[in-house]
This record gives sequence, C-alpha cells and structure tokens, in this order.
Amino acid sequence: MGMKNDSAFLVTDVVNMYEQQSTYNPNMPVRKLMYAARLYDKYIHMNRLNIYSTRQIHLPVPKLVTFYNGKEEREDSILELKDAFRKEDGQPIDVESDIQVRVRMININYGKNKELMSACRPLLEYAWFIEEIRRNNKRMEIEAAVDSALDAMPEDFSIKKLLIANKAEVKQMCITEYDEAETMAQFREEGREEGREEGREEDKEEIVLNMSRDNISLDKIVLYSGVSEARVLEFIMYPIRWTRQEEGIA
Repeated sequence: MGMKNDSAFLVTDVVNMYEQQSTYNPNMPVRKLMYAARLYDKYIHMNRLNIYSTRQIHLPVPKLVTFYNGKEEREDSILELKDAFRKEDGQPIDVESDIQVRVRMININYGKNKELMSACRPLLEYAWFIEEIRRNNKRMEIEAAVDSALDAMPEDFSIKKLLIANKAEVKQMCITEYDEAETMAQFREEGREEGREEGREEDKEEIVLNMSRDNISLDKIVLYSGVSEARVLEFIMYPIRWTRQEEGIA
C-alpha cells in the first residue's frame, strides 16, 4: 500500500496538487498537508536548497484542488485543516493553529461547474461518460453499462477514440471503482453493526485486515474504517489475534 496524490506538477512559481475523489472526504486538508511535506522535501533536495541557511530559501506556491465526482450531492467548498482540530466531543479547540491548509473541492459531475466544463471540453465529455455509466448501471450490470456508454458517446467527443483504443483498461477501471465502492459500503455497515454489538478492538482489526486483503489503499482503509493510519498499520503488521496466540491468550 502506498500514499500518493493523483497529480502534482510545477508551473513557473506554482506547484499544483490535484486529486480526484469519487467519495467525499473531509480529511483532504490533512492528506494534502502530508503530500505537500513530502513534495517540498523532494523539491528542496533536488534543488539543493539549504534550509539551515541564514538566507531565505524560495519555494513554489502550493495550490490544492480536489475534483469530486461522487454520487452524494456536494457543492463546491473550501475544506480547511482547522476543522480537524477538535475535542473528542466534536467541539472546536479554543486555540488558534499556527498551521493552515485550505483545499478547494470542485464538483465535476455532469451538469455542475458549467463555466469550467465549457473551458475544458475533455472534462465535460468525461463527466458525461461517468453520468451515462451510472444511468445505465441502474438497469444493467456495470460491465454492460460501460459498453453501452461507449456506444452512445457522440462521435465528436475527443476522448472517444482514446477510450475505445484502451477499452479493456477503461472497463477494468470502472468495474474496479464500482466494486470498491460497493465493498466500502459493506465495510462501513459492518463496522457500524460490529461497533454497536461489540465495540471491541478485534472487530476493528478484522475490518482493516479484510480491506487490506482486498488490496484497498491505506488512505481509503483509514477513511472508511474510522481507524487512525498508525493503528491500521499496526493491525496489518502486528495483528491482535496473532499476538494473543503467541502469548497463549485465548
């Protein structure tokens, strides 16, 4: 499992970090903070900048954007790191943070952000394609839904040739995302039920391990299980039941 953002690129003095999400994630500012730290560390080493110097080093300005195309209705918004600084009861901590991170979330579902779509025709065509697949999937299996969407795509769509030329990969990507979304929903429901019935650490561990076996990425395991990243890694590397067996605990 690895952690990476979808796309990061440098244009003059601005570093753009873009990520596409099919599920709403309020923790994007936390993740972007981690991405940015790694990216700047790499930039500093590549450019041999001395952060211990008495002279100010120069860094590109970060722009953080998440493109959202999930089924849940969401408007464009600014997600802020400060929203993560809360007490256990959910109340904000009355201390001003010295670290601020803002992520612009843009809804790219079909029919949203018309100005952006008109300025980027391939994005509009992609949004139409995903919407068509979802519409088809209500009355047919996901694989057939993808085929039908490709067949119905207007001939003047610039992305059509690319999608058809890579049809197998496109279908696999769509099917994988669909299956993952279904799996995530099941895990969330299982987590709620097990939490209500038992509330035991072993239940959380089982959910995490099952998701890991299905090759679900670390960040999504954290998102859907509600378990911290450090604890997820601990579960995977040192499962509780193994530890108990080694210690002779039933």
